Amino acid sequence: MKQYNRVLTIAGSDSGGGAGIQADIKAISACGCYAASAITAITVQNTLGVEAVHAVPLDILEGQIVAVLSDIGADAVKIGMLHSSEVVRLVRKLLDRFDVKNVVLDPVMVSTSGHKLIEDEAIDALREVLLPRSRVITPNIPEAEILLGGVELKEQKELPQAAEKLASMYGTSVLLKAGHLTEDKLVDIFYDAENKSIHYLESARVHTRNTHGTGCTLSSAFAAMLAKGESLEMAARDAKDYINGAIVSGADYTIGHGFGPVNHFYALWK
Repeated sequence: MKQYNRVLTIAGSDSGGGAGIQADIKAISACGCYAASAITAITVQNTLGVEAVHAVPLDILEGQIVAVLSDIGADAVKIGMLHSSEVVRLVRKLLDRFDVKNVVLDPVMVSTSGHKLIEDEAIDALREVLLPRSRVITPNIPEAEILLGGVELKEQKELPQAAEKLASMYGTSVLLKAGHLTEDKLVDIFYDAENKSIHYLESARVHTRNTHGTGCTLSSAFAAMLAKGESLEMAARDAKDYINGAIVSGADYTIGHGFGPVNHFYALWK
């Protein structure tokens, strides 16, 4: 019998479908893997922003993760919004219990519309407990600035050193996303901590409002590529190519009145 390449996403739910668990499942599926999920929180959300967040009880979250990993298993785990330190520590405990290897952590802190999605204590817990347990982290520039202790990143030339410093601080590989800069050429930086190598992932900048869920989508694609057995560098490059294609295709669509989503299934919708 054939086996699926399996990815478990642990993240919040986005009722608008553009980010969070919904984006993760779309991206994982589009990248050729089987997606399972554990919901950390339910958000009241659309393209205009986040109106409310309701945390899932810890025992229910734990039950979801245990149910998936004890039966289906996972070749990779993608982690998104973890709103409290208690959730962070629970996830770490379960990753250790089931000896999960390919952990891709997207350190979600603020939504595209500017809504804060994580408690201050949870940021400290991420630093201490979960970043060192991850194989890859995928911060954007504001998140990297926080993880670096308040360092400002204003220019493209600063990103390689920042990615390497993050890798040194937390003992993990780093895909530092350049989307918040303004240069016409968008160059994400991938620092492979396992091979001590740096890679420049270039694409043309797409001027569009449809950027909701790009971080969720990229990290989920990265996890899917690792689940299929790709090397870190190849997974980073393939995930970058996937999100770039989804942004380019999604720019042609109008949905909602705010920040629209990318087109996760652009390769399938002909």
